[in-house]
Amino acid sequence: MEHRLISAIEAALGWSGAEELGKDFVRGNMDDPALVSRIMTPNRLLDVAMRRSLNRPQFRCFQKGEEVHPAIYYTDSVSPRGQSISMVNMRSLGRLLGEGATVIMDQANVFDPTMEVACRALQWWSHERVQVNAYLTTNDASGFPLHWDDHDVVIVQLAGEKDWEVRATSRNVPMYRDADPNSTPSDEIIWSGLMRTGDVMHIPRGHWHQATRTGSGSGKSLHVTFGITKRTGASWLAWLADWCREHEIFRHDLDRWHGTGTAALTEAAAQLVSERPPADFFDAYEQATTLPRHVPFLDVLGPLDAVVCTTHFPPQLQERGETVDVVASGKKLTLAAKALPALRLLLSGRPVALEQAAAVVGAEVMEVAEILVEEELCAVLTPELFSGYTGLVTNAGS
Repeated sequence: MEHRLISAIEAALGWSGAEELGKDFVRGNMDDPALVSRIMTPNRLLDVAMRRSLNRPQFRCFQKGEEVHPAIYYTDSVSPRGQSISMVNMRSLGRLLGEGATVIMDQANVFDPTMEVACRALQWWSHERVQVNAYLTTNDASGFPLHWDDHDVVIVQLAGEKDWEVRATSRNVPMYRDADPNSTPSDEIIWSGLMRTGDVMHIPRGHWHQATRTGSGSGKSLHVTFGITKRTGASWLAWLADWCREHEIFRHDLDRWHGTGTAALTEAAAQLVSERPPADFFDAYEQATTLPRHVPFLDVLGPLDAVVCTTHFPPQLQERGETVDVVASGKKLTLAAKALPALRLLLSGRPVALEQAAAVVGAEVMEVAEILVEEELCAVLTPELFSGYTGLVTNAGS
């Protein structure tokens, strides 16, 4: 899926693909004001918060370095029938932001179609799971104290400016579950300075960092952080542990008293490692992802006139002479080979208007689209979902 944000990130960081993820700290500038404002604005973030029933920790507020108690900016909206729904009290939140505060929306991709599409594009690009958090800071509020993340992050400054400090790691490639708590920050400052609108920064896993507007006076900052969690050797070994249950030798009790069978067990483990290398793990990981949430297609609501592929990772097309297999999200569909042009179009990750597509690849695209929607590899392109692609991803077949 070609996405303007990915192209802009690559250009800003001097990358030619996802291979550089996790390697070095690097920063640059997108130099595309129209793209920056299209991704997210402060008012759009607040609009999302206003229209949804959000709860901590999805939506949090910090002031003077401490988390504000939710009771201060949440309220229960009670219906005439006495039904209570927790909602953000926008008047109270506005007061906090006016005084100077930071609000955080975790997994903004769940609530906003533009963020959803951006994360899906980054997943197709990186072949790793991606989520995005949004941070809005006003006046001279501080942010999180010095900390490190257990995943790589790509940060895009979308409005205003914020002071950052990035330090080296104090433990190589630390993990969330690790043998060391990694609680002592490094003294080596790699970079400190101001992130301005359009700036992009890549912070590899384990690098200590903090951001603040303390001392900056009146103003604002909005940035989004795309968290990209890559697979590790530990992930591979955990996957192997699941596979070992296929072999009887691993299902036997360990001999606590005599220590017999250790050599055979070690040999079987070495055989398992050689049989299922990391490349197999990568493929299995993509296939193990569940199908995403989407609006179901109901013909009583109208005809199927536009679709888009919404799988977490790009589907695989395997040509087999007179047939072609579609493999994605644990499913395998077999279609006639003549469906291949339609499949390539429909599974491109770009919005497809079916009437226009029929003129390009033939009328069978209608039937193929119905199959893919029924199997949930494609979703009906509602106006709301389409808004996430507008101006960022070109339509397929156009």
